[in-house]
Amino acid sequence: MQNREILLEVSHVNKTFPVKKQKLHAVSDISFSLARGEILGIVGESGCGKSTLARMLVGSLTPSSGSIALGGVEYHLLKGKERRRFRRKMQMVFQDPLSSFSPRMKIGTYLAEPRRNYDRIPAKQAFKETEKLLEMVGLPGDFFARYPHELSGGQLQRVAIARALAIHPDFLVCDEATGALDVSIQNQIAQLLVKLIREQNIGCIFIGHDLALMRSVSDRIAVMYLGRIVELLDSEDLLEKCVHPYTQALLGAVFDVYCDQNEEIILLEGEPPSPLDVAEGCSFAARCSKCEEKCRRKLPVLTELEDGHLVACHLAAGGSAKSRPE
Repeated sequence: MQNREILLEVSHVNKTFPVKKQKLHAVSDISFSLARGEILGIVGESGCGKSTLARMLVGSLTPSSGSIALGGVEYHLLKGKERRRFRRKMQMVFQDPLSSFSPRMKIGTYLAEPRRNYDRIPAKQAFKETEKLLEMVGLPGDFFARYPHELSGGQLQRVAIARALAIHPDFLVCDEATGALDVSIQNQIAQLLVKLIREQNIGCIFIGHDLALMRSVSDRIAVMYLGRIVELLDSEDLLEKCVHPYTQALLGAVFDVYCDQNEEIILLEGEPPSPLDVAEGCSFAARCSKCEEKCRRKLPVLTELEDGHLVACHLAAGGSAKSRPE
């Protein structure tokens, strides 16, 4: 991220939820930064805290502790009108586009709504802008008169992206934005997102399960396990330099169409422990074939193996890596 303007700073963020007399640790000690024009991919199993983190990043959930600052402003501390005005800087694209549309609202009305609400522009001007927005995401201008059910999933997702970018946000969160689409359409939507993010010079968090897709669209990848980031590295280094056993297991689950059908498939055994009962040591210890006694006793923290490559693993660090600065 050299010579790039840092847009988002996330520092030691935690989120717990009360469950009867216990606490559910959804997100634990998350720290990272995001630059303008950068796409940070966040990957992990279902239930690892990705969506909880996404909701905190866009301000719909408040962190239990830690800070999130966009452009130097800790927006979770803002109140009333000041908070509402700041919200336009952050937008979100969801996994299922149809669920975020009103079936009674035409596409043009849906696209015009953000500009009318935030900028108070006349309806005529707002509707005129919808054609440009549709053109921006590669759709015909006459789609503004259609209803959501008249569009395919890929077309609806393009409209959702256009709406998110209509008010020129600084920061975009895509939570499984391509997960519900056909594989051929996934690639189109992902490449469209990359193109628009670069053109508008905004920051983007891209959340997903597919490591192959994440690697192709992201600048860096953060791997989450049970609410924590266990590895963070440049996407181009993922195949050759990843060292955490969980990251390696995720890579082993990516199938190649040219793979040897007789080759044994190594499965990651067991289930993640309950976030209600967080282990004393490494949360991945029970599923790790390389686990040692110190892994069960002491929680590994993110350490820097080399510039830009962080990992939370006692064995990977080998005692020679330098701890991440506060």
